[in-house]
Amino acid sequence: MHDIARLLLTLALAGTVVTFLGSLILWATNEERRIGAALKRVLGGPSEATLIARGRGRGAGLSVTTGLFATAWDKGDWCMVYRLEEVTGAELLIDGEVAARVFRGEPRKALDRVPATAREVTLRLVFDDPRYPDFDLELWTAGDETRREAPTAAACAQAANQWLARVEAIVRRPRSAPVVSASPPPPAPKVARPAPAPAPKPAEEQDDEPPWDDDETLDEDPDLFDADYEDDRERHN
Repeated sequence: MHDIARLLLTLALAGTVVTFLGSLILWATNEERRIGAALKRVLGGPSEATLIARGRGRGAGLSVTTGLFATAWDKGDWCMVYRLEEVTGAELLIDGEVAARVFRGEPRKALDRVPATAREVTLRLVFDDPRYPDFDLELWTAGDETRREAPTAAACAQAANQWLARVEAIVRRPRSAPVVSASPPPPAPKVARPAPAPAPKPAEEQDDEPPWDDDETLDEDPDLFDADYEDDRERHN
């Protein structure tokens, strides 16, 4: 009895672990989550509009806040980022024919109707970039009707048509001129001020009388002057 209970408990734990691991794998490999995370990373913020080609691992997103447009391949492993000014136009192709289009400097060709027997719906984005000038999003192809929760061809065409309206709003915006930051005026040159001259020292007080005293010299030996005078007189005589 205890062995049966232990076996049932082991099977329950194993089932829980397998379910958890399966859910984790589905979460990690979910293309919509991965593409959304990749677009958020390269756009510098949440994508304000996202379009994903389910089952093809491709998507596109834009952010008016950051002024960027991004495309993603391989479930977000590869991304290409453009400025909104580099978006040239877009085309909606149904069964290989252009059903609607909008391009910079051209009148928009509106979508009239979606054929009931459409087998392929593709949104083609065009950019002003010689390396990667266009990007195709295959929103619907033959065989998608067998996929689980797959949208219809008409729903995909309507989603693409909404994106044509977004692209039209982008291409009709005037190209923003490059922002030139005005450089501040150069600082005034620093002029070295001469150091103040030291204040003259006050002259030392001197005695009005000379350092010698004639009277004192004469007083010390009065006969010395008289003797010299008498000698000079005798020489002249």
